[in-house]
Amino acid sequence: MDEIIISRAIIEEYAKELLDYSEVDVAIVGGGPAGLAAGYYLGKKGIKTALFERKLSVGGGMWGGGMMFNKIVVQSEAREILDEFGITCKEYQKGYYVADSIEAVAALCYRTVKAGTRIFNLISVEDVMIRENDRVTGLVLNWSAVELARLHVDPLTIKSKLVIDATGHDAEVCNLVCRKIGKKLRTPTGDVMGEKSMWAEIGEKEIVNFTREIYPGLMVAGMVVNAVFGLPRMGPIFGGMLLSGRRAAQIASSALLGT
Repeated sequence: MDEIIISRAIIEEYAKELLDYSEVDVAIVGGGPAGLAAGYYLGKKGIKTALFERKLSVGGGMWGGGMMFNKIVVQSEAREILDEFGITCKEYQKGYYVADSIEAVAALCYRTVKAGTRIFNLISVEDVMIRENDRVTGLVLNWSAVELARLHVDPLTIKSKLVIDATGHDAEVCNLVCRKIGKKLRTPTGDVMGEKSMWAEIGEKEIVNFTREIYPGLMVAGMVVNAVFGLPRMGPIFGGMLLSGRRAAQIASSALLGT
């Protein structure tokens, strides 16, 4: 085996993909359940989509289930999504389905990649591009290692027709927008309102109802929705996050394809 050939193969093939995805239809920030679901449904539609995840592994909080018990719960409305991904589940009580969190994340990752969405891990979003028409038009990226080491290394950019903030409780992209241009989000305050205390029944409904475009060119999906609109958090029930990701893909597909 020639180590130089191995190194060249990795560098050349990765560079080709990164160049190819320097312009995309949809850029998803955050590889949790909502981001992965959105990526899967967008990929199925043939929409050129890239997902950027800060950490080494994707899956967000789903890996740990509830308090490191690696089981997750979804409600009846989300059962069909588990079935579509081939995730085994069983009914615990009427309307409550339990699945293995490891199997769930593995299936989400695999099916999303196979649908055509490209996942780039270990990349952080440090800024957004907003042009004269007050629209988010792309992302400013850097290696997560650069961010963690606090090195002064300039970033690179990608262009995107739509961005989906799926960064979870921190609502990172929405907070970036507010810091750059002020309180102009489509919320009652124009700002990120902060999620309320846990109330799964309300939170699971509203996470889907409030999945939408929050600023021109910027959509929200998953726990970002609850954080931005001041809705309750839900804990280790993941159906709403999957449903929100699917809903975000539907809205994005309609905007891009007119369907």
